[in-house]
Amino acid sequence: MLSLASLQLFAATVDAGSFAAAARRLRLSPSAVSRRVAQLERALGVPLLARTTRALSLTDDGRAFHDRCQRILEELREAEDAIARSAARPSGLLRVDAPVALGRTVIAPTLPRLLERHPDLRIALTLRNTFVDPVAEGIDVTVRMGRLSDSTLIARRLGERRILACAAPAYLRRRGRPRAPRDLARHACLGYLHQGRPDPFRFVTGEGTFDVEVDGPFHSDDAEALRDAAIAGKGIVALFDFVVAGALASGALVQVLESHPLEARPMHALYAPNRHLLPKVRVFLDHLSEVLEGKRPRAGRRPAAG
Repeated sequence: MLSLASLQLFAATVDAGSFAAAARRLRLSPSAVSRRVAQLERALGVPLLARTTRALSLTDDGRAFHDRCQRILEELREAEDAIARSAARPSGLLRVDAPVALGRTVIAPTLPRLLERHPDLRIALTLRNTFVDPVAEGIDVTVRMGRLSDSTLIARRLGERRILACAAPAYLRRRGRPRAPRDLARHACLGYLHQGRPDPFRFVTGEGTFDVEVDGPFHSDDAEALRDAAIAGKGIVALFDFVVAGALASGALVQVLESHPLEARPMHALYAPNRHLLPKVRVFLDHLSEVLEGKRPRAGRRPAAG
């Protein structure tokens, strides 16, 4: 069977005009070049070169074979160029998984801009609040918020977002405004469900953090459902700023306990090792950093979200 190397050597020999010149170009000995051309002729069963003491010339079969070699090698170079251009250009299907509220409110509205910049890119976005195995499900990038647990995944920090305590004006008129975290004990609080239990409200002080357990008429693992319950006057809620931004702007919710900040939560993009080498993944990670934080943090190996 003919090899690509034998075709390249034969074409170089013909172009050079002699075994010695081809040897210098290929950094081989003249005898090695002559021997490999002879092996190619035996494999084909016909002489390709007419040898004289001063020069080489193509036989009729050699000329026909050389023409085909030239076409094959040119097509190979064109294919390599096409692959190189494709590798440098974001293209193909990018599978992304993100939390529901973050995906709906922040990520999805910005994707048309990303797709306009990269017309060869396609995106499949799934939204869910449970962590998935991106390798098993064929997901390129998983976006998660909160602390990370041990994993072999790579994590790129995308910044952090504030959590705001909010309530409807009607609720505050009815129940009063809390002045300190301890006042929440006498208020209805709407908690985010994690493993079947509402997460406490975690406040930050100069000495660290402390938790306030919450109790109220409604808890959910859907941030938008909690926001809507708060707008309906069912209690005080603590949610990411992007979830309540619209309601705060319209006056449907107002912030409470402003002088007692809640702990901010980090955001990470998680992906399998080497996935960041793909142009489609790189441009999406940079896009997320631009959207969420306005800067491009360096990637680093961290544990993955649980």
